Amino acid sequence: MYQGESVVEEIVSRLPRSASIAGHSRKDPFLSKPKSQQMTLKGMLKGTRNMLERYVGKWFYDKGIPFNAANRPYFPPMVSTIQRVGPGVKPPTAYELSGPLLDEEVEEVKKWIEEYKQSWPRTDITLMSDGWLNKVSKKEFLNFLDYSPKGTAFLSSKDVSWTKKDVNFYVRLYDQIVEEMGDKHVV
Repeated sequence: MYQGESVVEEIVSRLPRSASIAGHSRKDPFLSKPKSQQMTLKGMLKGTRNMLERYVGKWFYDKGIPFNAANRPYFPPMVSTIQRVGPGVKPPTAYELSGPLLDEEVEEVKKWIEEYKQSWPRTDITLMSDGWLNKVSKKEFLNFLDYSPKGTAFLSSKDVSWTKKDVNFYVRLYDQIVEEMGDKHVV
């Protein structure tokens, strides 16, 4: 035992056992006498993992994030990146998330869409549509998507609320969409 260690033990032994944590009247677990043997590395890691799980859970609960979001493809890499960056990393601010980081993602999606469109002459595409009604505003929308072996992409959404929806309407609408996409690519 080196000299500094005995000084620390002496100081800790003089501290009150009921010192408060951040103004609360709970006992500080680091100041209370150990009730058992020193924790193993495996036990510490288990406790750290539990702490991580609880804070992630609190964030999900507080923001009403669907639990299935943990199964999305970007969740595990996010956690892995936080682990790799390590202690001291600051999370992105609301400004960064809504500004520069969002702009970067928009640019990445635009590049993907351009690459996706470049594959149309080789693979052709299937035009798909889906209609839905906004029950609050009573508006009807028709969404158009295109499918190819490379993936599915949103094309456009049309407000069809105040239109007579007959065969002629749908033929004109689909013709317009096919023309925008290039009729030689649609199968």
